[in-house]
Amino acid sequence: MIVTIDTGGTKTLVASFANNGRMGDSIKFPTPKEPAQYTAELKRIIRERYTDKKVDVIVIALPGIIRNGTAVWCQNLGWANFSAHTALKNLLPGVPVLIENDANLAGLSETRALRSIPRSSLYVTISTGIGSGICTNGYIDPGLRYSEAGRALVEYKGKVRQWESFASGRAIVRDYKKFARDIKNKRTWRQIAGRMSRGFLAVVPIVQPDVIIIGGSVGTYFERYGEFLSEILTDHLPPHIPCPKIVQAKHPEEAVVYGCYYYGKDYLALAKTAR
Repeated sequence: MIVTIDTGGTKTLVASFANNGRMGDSIKFPTPKEPAQYTAELKRIIRERYTDKKVDVIVIALPGIIRNGTAVWCQNLGWANFSAHTALKNLLPGVPVLIENDANLAGLSETRALRSIPRSSLYVTISTGIGSGICTNGYIDPGLRYSEAGRALVEYKGKVRQWESFASGRAIVRDYKKFARDIKNKRTWRQIAGRMSRGFLAVVPIVQPDVIIIGGSVGTYFERYGEFLSEILTDHLPPHIPCPKIVQAKHPEEAVVYGCYYYGKDYLALAKTAR
């Protein structure tokens, strides 16, 4: 069994997976704002639910930059330099604990869900903020695992801004006074696609992915803006850089825990080979 933990800015999802990839039981709880409280609550839940189960590996997704098991910065939680691996390595006696960025893991699961694995894929989650995960040949790219596309600096309305400051779900609510789900007007969605395009036009020439996968809460409404976005990118990318295929995430709400599963599965396969 693989136990997966998707730590969000407001809620944390704990789910188990059988070796065949089938999701089992799950539980959600409010994410504590203090690392010590988070650690204590997670230990309590994991030990209550899985002490008597055969758990092979635990994979934890955190919403921030993870370096050598340390959460360097998790903006939505206000965590800085949290030694996550040290605090959480003994969730269950003898069970290895892996920790990775949530967008990287979501990108891993959505890439594996494609009909064929592309050479390069760019996963972008558009929710409260904008996060990204880049995969090469179906694995998190080690050289780009710390990239933050949402922080890309681009010109918008005469100022250099971070992409997520004007194209995220939070920015949509702020500027249009509506949640994405309530916006039906095509002209408005074309405007929003224009905002989204600014960041993609900066990132795509650098990464040159074969596929762009859009997830998150705004990704749920892909059918309302997907064509507009593709048209804008096609019109503005240099002639020698083709517009990547743009698709909607298949598991916009559960991509992270599925990514945790694949990450854990790859770890177990590598460990078995090394024996």
